[in-house]
Amino acid sequence: MDMIHVPYKGVPQAILDLLSGRISLMFSPAPLVLQHVKEGRLKALAITSAGRSPLLPDVPTVAEAGLPGIEFGAWNGVFVPAGTPEDIVSVLNREIVRIIALPEVRERLIALGFDPGGNTSAQFKAMVNAEIERWAKVVRDSGARVD
Repeated sequence: MDMIHVPYKGVPQAILDLLSGRISLMFSPAPLVLQHVKEGRLKALAITSAGRSPLLPDVPTVAEAGLPGIEFGAWNGVFVPAGTPEDIVSVLNREIVRIIALPEVRERLIALGFDPGGNTSAQFKAMVNAEIERWAKVVRDSGARVD
């Protein structure tokens, strides 16, 4: 697949250019384009996550659409300064997991396009490290350089 990357300072300008036909496609978090898709102004071609989005259940994953191996998504986490005492990290983690599990919070996060987690700080750290390794390899393999 041959594409040209067009850098934008933010998603709203890219959406405007997509709606006006200045660009042919874009990768966007589903919640930011959902209204345009529902109103028929944009067509969602595929979801880049491992599974279908509850926001767009009829839209296939990229793998289902015929391009296996393209899987990525955004994630959010709570970070504290290095050296924060472990007892404070544990309290924060426990309370954040408890709040995310509240039905009204969970439903709202899903409606906003998030996949509410609730893992331990050790699991989150391992995931962050795995992501760093994954994307560092992609950058190395691509030969990309910072000018």
